[in-house]
Amino acid sequence: MPVPLLDVNAQNLPLQEELKATFDRVLQSGRFIMGDEMVAFEREIGEMVGVKHAISVSSGTDAILLALMALGIGEGDEVLCPSFTFFATAGCIARTGATPVFVDSCPVDFNIDLADAAAKLTNKTKAIMPVHLFGQAADMDEIMTFAAENGLKVIEDGAQAIGAKYKGRGVGSIGDFGAYSFFPSKNLGGFGDAGMLVTNDDALAEMALMLRNHGMNPKYYHKYIGGNFRCDALQAALLRVKLRQYGSYTANRQTNASYYTEKLLQLPGVTQADPTDHGSADKQNTRLTEANVQLVLPVSYDHNEHIWNQFTIRVLDGQRDALREHLTDLGIGCDTYYPVPMHQQECFADHPQQALPVCEQLAKEVISIPIYPELTLAQKDEVISAIASFLVASS
Repeated sequence: MPVPLLDVNAQNLPLQEELKATFDRVLQSGRFIMGDEMVAFEREIGEMVGVKHAISVSSGTDAILLALMALGIGEGDEVLCPSFTFFATAGCIARTGATPVFVDSCPVDFNIDLADAAAKLTNKTKAIMPVHLFGQAADMDEIMTFAAENGLKVIEDGAQAIGAKYKGRGVGSIGDFGAYSFFPSKNLGGFGDAGMLVTNDDALAEMALMLRNHGMNPKYYHKYIGGNFRCDALQAALLRVKLRQYGSYTANRQTNASYYTEKLLQLPGVTQADPTDHGSADKQNTRLTEANVQLVLPVSYDHNEHIWNQFTIRVLDGQRDALREHLTDLGIGCDTYYPVPMHQQECFADHPQQALPVCEQLAKEVISIPIYPELTLAQKDEVISAIASFLVASS
């Protein structure tokens, strides 16, 4: 039985009639950029994640860029960010004229390694941008303390993590800004590009609102050079329909993750990441190899509410690509997030180069399997069976 990595129609088509009615409502309104639908969506997102200000924008990438612009980050500045992430994190920093300073990763949750970030602090460092990768929060207490001690701004890249929580607080609500994406593959997936920037700071919200619309306030009077980061009314309206289902989407993903963990741990050669283990990936791998471990499952810290944008497994002993080929041959969707860390990308070749051993190791080991909410029991069992057959063949 083929199992796709993601099936957006399995989620969207049951809402087809409501989505069509929403489209008709927006069509009849004649208001297609921003407007009442967007304002209502902003209010609902703000309430969900626990912020005073939610600002709809044209994409998750533009949310990050707008945050940097509102904070005045630019030429000559440095921003600490993980190397093991999607391109938008570092790309937006570079687009402002600032320099992304690439930081290594924690091998347990794949998020930013704060000790490595501290080692790379300079008098040019103006901000730190943790990424809540794959739907699990980074250690925001340590990050906020580090930022306060060093006078840094904090932008939370929550593109994969809207609704995730850190010690009961919504990710994105803790730093100066939080950025979310509604790209169709995200947990709250839209019907094109859309994003959201959130903050609890009134002055930053006012600045971001102006910069979202060409730095204009009032109309045709431009105090700043902004951009066109406006949100389509249709995207906001359609996302409001799905937002009402979001609690069930998250619960299903969490159920799927628990099922995978329970069943896969019954297979020989499979273990789960140890939340207390923050050593190097190489040292961990040596210990795990000695214990005949082949696969390491992800883990959620007890203080986090993980929303499982991805269920990402580490495959040891150089067998990741072999597992990917095996799953693909069996029709099981899978992908590598991410095969090349940012510091090894061609476009950043002129940046000072240094080894980031953990994220480089992760890039060789990780593979993500289907976790979307609509997976059936039979589909999950098919994924587990495919992994089990690989372990038997490779043992």
